[in-house]
Amino acid sequence: MKISLEELAQKFDAEFQGNSSHQISAVAALDSAKSHHISFLSNSKYTSLLAATKAGIVILSQENSKHFKGNQIIAKDPYVTFAKVAALFQKGNSQVREINSNTVIAKSAIIGKNVHIGAYSIIGENTIIADETVLEARVTIGNNCRIGKNCLIKPNVVILDDCTLGENVILHPGCIIGADGFGLARDIDKWVKVPQLGAVVIGDDCEVGANTTIDRGTMDDTVLENDVHLDNQIQIAHNVKIGAHTVMAGCSAVAGSAKIGKNCLIGGGVGIIGHIEVCDKVTLQSMALVTRSIKKPGSYSSVSPLQETSDWRKSAVRIKQLDKIAKRLTRLEKQESKI
Repeated sequence: MKISLEELAQKFDAEFQGNSSHQISAVAALDSAKSHHISFLSNSKYTSLLAATKAGIVILSQENSKHFKGNQIIAKDPYVTFAKVAALFQKGNSQVREINSNTVIAKSAIIGKNVHIGAYSIIGENTIIADETVLEARVTIGNNCRIGKNCLIKPNVVILDDCTLGENVILHPGCIIGADGFGLARDIDKWVKVPQLGAVVIGDDCEVGANTTIDRGTMDDTVLENDVHLDNQIQIAHNVKIGAHTVMAGCSAVAGSAKIGKNCLIGGGVGIIGHIEVCDKVTLQSMALVTRSIKKPGSYSSVSPLQETSDWRKSAVRIKQLDKIAKRLTRLEKQESKI
């Protein structure tokens, strides 16, 4: 696909400067771009790259526009505009739509218009797949599921019985939606499995990364509200609720029945224990461990900064001594108050 500077500006309602008829056909970073590429600059720290770039068009803020003499689109948020432009060149949904002959589709399933179902996929009883949705190879969808319009489900995804996806949902390879939650009851000297009778409900415009697991609820559903984005290899346990527009980075884990608010940013490797609440607009820095509810918006951390091993060992010893030091300090303060 080729598109001109003027066409791009009109499409995204943006200002432009330069040769209105100049066309681009791909995206690239500033330092590797050629004349047929479009690139962007969102961090003023890298303005020096503008002098040497050969990009045909650069997306810039009004502030950084003065540093570049070539073709440019002036955007309020260059990174957001670049994301929208890059989507024009994304490959994936352009394949010929067909239902492969090597699929198993239950007779009671309902398949919408212009749906693609790849080889060796399985669709269960009473499942509904809405228009324009793409299922790539080896996707398994259980019974009584509801899959919304224009979803993209990558290879080897498993969606188990009774789960619901909204519209424009992306599921990356190997993710599991609706596995049993880890529910066990102790009966004297053995464990009794607690049936997991809920399901998973995923809202519109959500994205779930590769090999991420979202467990079904014990009785109520596990819920992702609209526009939630989960990275790869994340564990979401039974009955968790995640509010709209929240983003979670890779290898994080949320234990059962935790509630996470809207517009939260959760870094990689974060752990959130069960049955607590995180309010809206909370940022959890990478590797944080959340052991109590957070009721005030803001940024939270709980990990010591990286040190050389010899220094870390000294710090670890001192941490073990903190209780003794605190008690000693209390005694000294009491003695001082008597003087």
